[in-house]
Amino acid sequence: MEFETVLVEVRDGVGIVTLNRPKALNALNLQLTSELGQAIDALEADDNVRCIMLTGGEQVFAAGADIKEMKEHNFASLYALNFPYVKRDGWRAIDEARKPVIAAVAGFALGGGCEMAMACDFIIAAETAKFGQPEIGIGTMPGAGGTQRLTKAVGKAKAMEMCLTGRMMDAEEAERSGLVSRIVPAEELLETAFKTARKIASNSAPAVAMIKQAVNMAVDAHLADGLRHERHAFQSTFAFEDCSEGMNAFAEKRKPEFKHR
Repeated sequence: MEFETVLVEVRDGVGIVTLNRPKALNALNLQLTSELGQAIDALEADDNVRCIMLTGGEQVFAAGADIKEMKEHNFASLYALNFPYVKRDGWRAIDEARKPVIAAVAGFALGGGCEMAMACDFIIAAETAKFGQPEIGIGTMPGAGGTQRLTKAVGKAKAMEMCLTGRMMDAEEAERSGLVSRIVPAEELLETAFKTARKIASNSAPAVAMIKQAVNMAVDAHLADGLRHERHAFQSTFAFEDCSEGMNAFAEKRKPEFKHR
């Protein structure tokens, strides 16, 4: 897969997608989000890929939407495009991915960049990471999950303050608030995220998919409904060959050899 604005690599069961508009600090224009959607869809369809890692590289994740492009739009054109969820773009592809998607964030993840990182299943952040929804400063508001996912992650008070003031949150505050899973030194970010993705990719793919679905359900479902779903999903895993292999391997004190079925 070759694109102009994203780089794609597959290694050890992990699909690595790197946003690639360095001169624009990876600003999210329509070309990038379209190519990102194509890349993620292709990785979703690849049976050799069992986890996806999304990054902007070692310096910046994404500094937000491409304002030069966006300022040419009006209400009618945005509504017609359904912007920012334009056809099969990156936003929708991340939302609908059944395989886990990990965000590895260094530097700025602002506006659409913050929203894109939050759309992933979890975020590993470098010490340099800064998160924020600064749209209020240009007279608009978040439109790809900033008021919704941020509130679910860090709570109403902090999300309200950040969206109304445009204040940025550093990596330490983001971890303390539950926005990121952990912080690592900047020079270790990509390798740490890759090792995490590779660990997920080494596990039973159908069990991973069921866990992702169950955890996502917990965000919105009533506890009783979530527990019922979890119990049924747990019972269903006993139909997997991988479950039998995993338990036999444990009993025999050896490493399981999962077939992902």
